[in-house]
Amino acid sequence: MRSTLPMRTAKIGYIIFSAILCALGITLILLPDFSASMLGSICGVVMIGFGCIKLIGYFSRDLFRLAFQFDLEFGILSLVLGIALLVRPGSLVNFTCVALGISFLADALFKIRITLEAKRFGISTWWLVLLLAIATGAFGATLAFRPGEGSNLLMIVLGVPLLLEGVLNMSTAITMVKIVSHQRPDVLQASDFIESEENRP
Repeated sequence: MRSTLPMRTAKIGYIIFSAILCALGITLILLPDFSASMLGSICGVVMIGFGCIKLIGYFSRDLFRLAFQFDLEFGILSLVLGIALLVRPGSLVNFTCVALGISFLADALFKIRITLEAKRFGISTWWLVLLLAIATGAFGATLAFRPGEGSNLLMIVLGVPLLLEGVLNMSTAITMVKIVSHQRPDVLQASDFIESEENRP
């Protein structure tokens, strides 16, 4: 049987880091004059952590293979963005808004594709993730083509997609990651074949 530890780690990590993104988004909406340098450092750590969780999710091979199927690319992208933010945390307003906006938009587009597959799987809450993905993509595009720099409005515009991205990823992890304790590996090991031959009458 396959160990469920990587899948559980990925799912729990997804939920935790999604909650952190939600908290950051709410903070920016309520406190738009928050220090850009401090926010850049916080976002850098979160993006690196989320990137690691995404990579764990991709290689965990959960049952449905829906939520994590594009996380190799997005995990690497999150790591790169996180490192860039830690190296230059004050650049959040100048360049990272565009990078995050494009990242959120791309993630939303792939999540839309995932929801269509989830519908065929018979997952009843696919429409909820679809609506969240559309909203996240719209605000991500708005963030990429930001209305101005260095203003409180820009921080609010950043806060909304951060909040939506957190809710989107949390909903995806909760509704589309199925963990079963008896899941078998994708490729049968030689010992499995020998055991089946021995048990054959």
